Amino acid sequence: MKEEMKEVFRKRIVLFLQKAGKKCMVPRQLEAKCHVKGKDLASFKEALAELKKQGIVSENRRGLFLSSAVGAYSAKVARINKTFGFLTRLDDNSEVFVPGKYLMGAMPGDTVLARPIPSRQGGAEGEVIKILEESKAQFTGVVLKEDDKYFILPDTIMKSPILLEKTNGAEVGDKVLAEIAHRGLRHSEHTAKVVSAYGSSMKASACAQSVLELHGVCTEFPLEVSDEAKRIEHKGITPEEISRREDLRDTLIFTIDGADTKDIDDAISLSKTETCYKLGVHIADVSYYVRPKSALDNEAFDRGTSVYYADRVVPMLPKELSNGICSLNPNEDRLAFSCLMDISFEGKLLNYEFKKTAIRSRVKGVYTEINAILDGSATDEIKEKYKDCLDTIMLMQELASILTANKIRRGAPQIETPESKLIISEDDICIGVKNKERGKSELIIEEFMLMANQSAANFGKLNEIPFVYRIHEEPMPEKVQTLISNLDKMGIKYPHFDEIKPYHIAQIIEKQRGTDMFPVINNMALRSMAKAKYSTEPVGHFGLVLSDYAHFTSPIRRYPDLSIHRIMSDMLEGATAEMIKKKYTEFANVSANHSTDAELTAMTCERECEDCYKAEYMSGHIGEDFDAIISSVTDYGFYVELPNTVEGLVHIDALPHGTYDCDGFITLTESLSGKRYRVGDRLKVRCIKADVSGGKVDFSVVSENE
Repeated sequence: MKEEMKEVFRKRIVLFLQKAGKKCMVPRQLEAKCHVKGKDLASFKEALAELKKQGIVSENRRGLFLSSAVGAYSAKVARINKTFGFLTRLDDNSEVFVPGKYLMGAMPGDTVLARPIPSRQGGAEGEVIKILEESKAQFTGVVLKEDDKYFILPDTIMKSPILLEKTNGAEVGDKVLAEIAHRGLRHSEHTAKVVSAYGSSMKASACAQSVLELHGVCTEFPLEVSDEAKRIEHKGITPEEISRREDLRDTLIFTIDGADTKDIDDAISLSKTETCYKLGVHIADVSYYVRPKSALDNEAFDRGTSVYYADRVVPMLPKELSNGICSLNPNEDRLAFSCLMDISFEGKLLNYEFKKTAIRSRVKGVYTEINAILDGSATDEIKEKYKDCLDTIMLMQELASILTANKIRRGAPQIETPESKLIISEDDICIGVKNKERGKSELIIEEFMLMANQSAANFGKLNEIPFVYRIHEEPMPEKVQTLISNLDKMGIKYPHFDEIKPYHIAQIIEKQRGTDMFPVINNMALRSMAKAKYSTEPVGHFGLVLSDYAHFTSPIRRYPDLSIHRIMSDMLEGATAEMIKKKYTEFANVSANHSTDAELTAMTCERECEDCYKAEYMSGHIGEDFDAIISSVTDYGFYVELPNTVEGLVHIDALPHGTYDCDGFITLTESLSGKRYRVGDRLKVRCIKADVSGGKVDFSVVSENE
């Protein structure tokens, strides 16, 4: 009865405040309007308190009013930099920029009440007017000491140090994870306490640990999960289970991965008949071992994905599975979930069949070794290792070339996403950074995985069952407009269109391939695209120009792949579509949403960790000169990228004295001299600072006279 009355009062409060518009009502006036009797006063006060906590109702010195009446809205603090932050509105998920002085000391994760303010940049801007719900407010930084007091200098959130109430054993110069102990009205008035210390902030490995903990990535597994994994590994594969499967152990199947890969989840078989190619993509049958609602499954769901950084991995599954019983190691019997495809000589998928199989990989193929075979530089030792597979490797190249040509023909943009290779010493120091090059074998595996992923998505769609698809939506109109505007400013021609299609982006990129402008245009095209995500709706993949696409091929390291393996397995065992819908509809939705969030977290961790290692490498090259290209321009300087993928800032303060004007993204111009720094320009820069803790590198421009 009390809950019912509270709900009645919630509706009445909103109704009468709505009628009042911008006029405030004092609490007693609102009580009278709502006909509050003595026995119901507690329910009224609880209803009002809830509405205020949710930000629906606000109060000032003059009284109560609906937040929406003054344009206020509830939002989540998404992220904060040293001088500004961003909110995500809870009503429409849009992003709002907030200048630092208008944040009211809010921290990432806080729920706040905000209102619009005039925009200086054209986008939505706002100010925080009330913090509705405080988050745990954890952040990373470096411990400092001044006048016998300890402080933490945050990596983000503000420029100035925050007073530390507790150091918990951390020493000056340590990289730490801290949280707010007491809040002030501004960030500078907060005090903090150390939660964890990782050692010297000059070591990238220590900084990486803080990044992982800040984002909730746990490097250890709970005992219950580890024990379950050990029991599964100890049990091994029974003859009974193999007898229930299609036995492909005599088929020529092998894997191709990086030399250091230990979690091998895909293998290939290929033959050619008079009518078609017979391609087999054999994936570790993780769903056989990781049962729904088990400790292993719950942990895998929470993690969502493995996290890879430097020379390390934080796996989704314990090593007993990821590197052991599930990994398709050479010359060992393994349980697989195989996608067996017939592909025409023109590269068209004619037919596919999914089967539970038993396989035995012949050899652990390595990308560099197979690339050597394909380019004719293989040593006798390499040829001997692959003697049983040489014909198949050549056939793989033949089919992959056809599939790649088809992808280009259907207009899929060939955007390059540079990857960094970090060289880590025995002392755990980054001593080298280089651009990770992809050879023919990497492209072969990519094409074959795409075929299996298409087949899996088609299986889900044709059977009309709950499924987790990998989708890539069309670019947002404003991002397309930004791309066009920047191309215009740079004087680069592009195809005219009313509605952008993948082949338009492909044409923009291909016209610049091989030119000095290609890296910049490639990055601009990449930024214009939407982010791929997981969904239960098969809307297709814009970037690949595919109507059917899912992630089927990496269940050791991605939970969405494991999810669809589980659903497909039930279907293959005889479950009807209706049974599948009843059992998996909610599961597919939760898996898709959580997997998208987990992927974003992993990508953030990997990027931030990599930045720390790159800064560690550059700290050994202070004062040295490098060739660079300007990748973007801002009001405070411009960013450059080195050939080895290291990026850094040339701040205005490091440029010749003058007044500089930025046109938004393309050009930074000194007003008096007319000196211009433009996206795509090549120049020589000098490393002047490397902040390992913050993962930042600063450069200056080397003058032509030096």
